[in-house]
Amino acid sequence: MVGVMEPSDRAAAWAHTMSGHQTGSLVQAHAGSEAKVGAVAPFDREAREEAEDAVLAAGATRARGAGARLRVEEPDRYRTCFERDRDRILHSAAFRRLAGKTQVFIFPEDHQRTRLTHALEVAQVAGSLARALRLNVALTEAIALGHDCGHGPGGHASEDAFAPFVEGGYDHAVWGADVVLAPLNLCAETLDGVRNHSWSRPAPSTPEGEVVSWADRIAYVCHDFEDAVRAGIVTGSMLPDVVRERCGHVHSRQLGAFIDAVVQAVADTGRVGMAPPMAEALAEFRRFNYERIYMRPASVTQGDAVVRVLQALVDFYADRPNTLPLDGAGPTGPASGGWAAGSAEALREAVTYVAGMTDRFALAQAVAHLGWDPARLPFAPNPLS
Repeated sequence: MVGVMEPSDRAAAWAHTMSGHQTGSLVQAHAGSEAKVGAVAPFDREAREEAEDAVLAAGATRARGAGARLRVEEPDRYRTCFERDRDRILHSAAFRRLAGKTQVFIFPEDHQRTRLTHALEVAQVAGSLARALRLNVALTEAIALGHDCGHGPGGHASEDAFAPFVEGGYDHAVWGADVVLAPLNLCAETLDGVRNHSWSRPAPSTPEGEVVSWADRIAYVCHDFEDAVRAGIVTGSMLPDVVRERCGHVHSRQLGAFIDAVVQAVADTGRVGMAPPMAEALAEFRRFNYERIYMRPASVTQGDAVVRVLQALVDFYADRPNTLPLDGAGPTGPASGGWAAGSAEALREAVTYVAGMTDRFALAQAVAHLGWDPARLPFAPNPLS
């Protein structure tokens, strides 16, 4: 018989904090805490809206009450409507699943980006711009955190995979706003920013949305290059002269140069953009990444394989709608909508389900339901070969 192990000193100390530490009429997290705030009236939502209004730029988006939502809600006592949007996205399953979705490299190494860390870096860049430009930071961060929630497994190849099944094609920005994030009942301005963050889409309706569009490009151009350098695919010396001369080959310097360029452009013109010299450097940087990283033979081959896997999964679930989960987000039971096999409803639910999968889950489903050899799937390890 195996004896019961005594808890370690660390475990015992942690367990001892179960009830916190009571000092008089107050329970505190730490024994002997001396932190003092002073007696203050709560800084409620209405007061914070007034404070925001006093410091924001003339064209910045103001938070008002519960916000413009499809389904009417009561306003929060302390949070503005855009802060609630940011928090809802942050706590959503769709956002968490970005941790298992490809940015550039499938099954990334420990220090390479995932779609989740990309979203966090976009939020950091966008937030820095919004603060400097006196825009609404909460709205900016909400759009940034949610902007890629419509991406499927395997990166941008998933858009090619799903396009034949969706009327008008599959655009991760539109799908993210209108399908993935719709259940969160977000404000119209947040959904607009997500829907139109891609440069091929119509312009966002707010300057905060415009800022996220720039922050997205700045972030991925710089960090995709850094990841490719770490993978041994490119080197800093290979960058075009205009890029090295104007923003260098180190990640932090590149980010700083492009952020400064947007801030200066707004200061000079009152519009969100970038002066031509730095815009040229960003465009050449992106063109370099496109040719040397995104479209290198290994990436193209891998992307083609992703398309085949995801389309096969959509076909499988559309033909067997009874195997789809109730909410399209996880294995919660058979579908209850009564969709006919191969119907338009079953096909849309199949796309929704497969698009929400992480890389690893898509691999598991291809092996389990399609009988595919894991070693020949694009989601197998060794993505840099």
